[in-house]
Amino acid sequence: MRYLPKSPSERSEMLQEIGVRSIDDLFSTIPGEYRLNHDLEVPPQRGEQEIVEYFRQEAARNATGYTSFLGAGAYRHYRPVVIDALAQRGEFLTSYTPYQAEISQGTLQAIFEFQTMICELTGMEIANASMYDGSTAAAEAAAMARRITGRHHVLAAATLHPEYREVLTTYARQQRHDGAATGADASGAGALPYDANGRLDLAALEQRLDGQTACVLVQSPNFFGVVEDIPAIAELAHKHGALLVVSIAEALSLGVVRPPREADVVAMEAQSFGVALSYGGPYCGVIAAKEKYLRQMPGRLAGQTRDAEGRRGFVLTLATREQHIRREKATSNICTNQALVALMATIFLTVYGRQGIRELAVQNLSKAHYAARRFSEAGAEVLFAGAPRFHEFVLRTPEPPEQMNERLLEKKIIGGLPLGRWYPELGNASLWCVTELNTAAEIESATGLFRHAREGILTRA
Repeated sequence: MRYLPKSPSERSEMLQEIGVRSIDDLFSTIPGEYRLNHDLEVPPQRGEQEIVEYFRQEAARNATGYTSFLGAGAYRHYRPVVIDALAQRGEFLTSYTPYQAEISQGTLQAIFEFQTMICELTGMEIANASMYDGSTAAAEAAAMARRITGRHHVLAAATLHPEYREVLTTYARQQRHDGAATGADASGAGALPYDANGRLDLAALEQRLDGQTACVLVQSPNFFGVVEDIPAIAELAHKHGALLVVSIAEALSLGVVRPPREADVVAMEAQSFGVALSYGGPYCGVIAAKEKYLRQMPGRLAGQTRDAEGRRGFVLTLATREQHIRREKATSNICTNQALVALMATIFLTVYGRQGIRELAVQNLSKAHYAARRFSEAGAEVLFAGAPRFHEFVLRTPEPPEQMNERLLEKKIIGGLPLGRWYPELGNASLWCVTELNTAAEIESATGLFRHAREGILTRA
């Protein structure tokens, strides 16, 4: 069978056969202004030496040597070198589907171990491997709650990551019931407000709960870095027959923060467990839940079994997307194989172990509280200081944070994330994150520059 004509005469015959005069006629339905009428600006081919030099020059443009205090769902943590050494082995890197148990025992075992560790961390009974990232995990968990309860409203906290809320709103807009779009707008006025401590306002939550609430969706630690009162939120949600979905954007927090055992579903971003920032992905989303909700969980689950001779083995126990079952029974259309990214997290957790994860989390916690104290001493206002937090905190400054960040950038310091875009009511507020990679000297440099700038502002005033 030949797929392409080999000569101009053959091409001409093919065009005549389908009733067009030229190849351009095939694109006649596309308006002229949208057609490319010139060659692509692609550089000519290069030799290997030239290619290596090109990438070396491009790499030099990266922000190397900078101190960063950014977090907000993407966290800088040390990645043990063994992660790439193992994850880039051909058996893992080039394999695709982990479905054939007879040839995929290593991949299936890695998935099984990942699920087991996630359950231990979150206090849940089952976990999948895995979702695209934390935002899609949160949206899929909300959809899961709607299927379980048969209800159609999702109450999301304003302290849920703003971009997670955007993804949730997009999902809700496309999910329909009785011909009408369902699911509350999770942004703006549709989100549950926070109180003076930066936590979910429990009185507002109770007022909004009703018989159509499928779930309450909160993040803990939330977008302000504050740890939510999960038992109290769970009690209110369950009293009204709704499920509680807890989103965790910073997985490392589970090293010191009590797992949300009262939740029905946990949606987590596991990027902190050895997954590089990589300009925004790919990351590692996870859903963990109570076992009774197993059939409504999206993604895949690997299980452990014994063969006819009693030997330990691993199989794909559950896969609920449309590739495996009838489309109308599918719980998700997520189809990419995220097992390689989940493998990185598995290696990270194995290297550190239970005690190592706790020690790493404590180090993050201690450095963040030290930094917050030093900023406070330098004259910044630390918001929501009355509530427990992990390694992120909100600062309010005399000047817009964008101006402060410009001065910090001159000293190769990347400051906190300005919050005015999402929370204008907070004024000149920014979100700062401190991890184990931030040294005491870097913290002193940032706070010293802030103190100097503040003194200049006060002098001019």
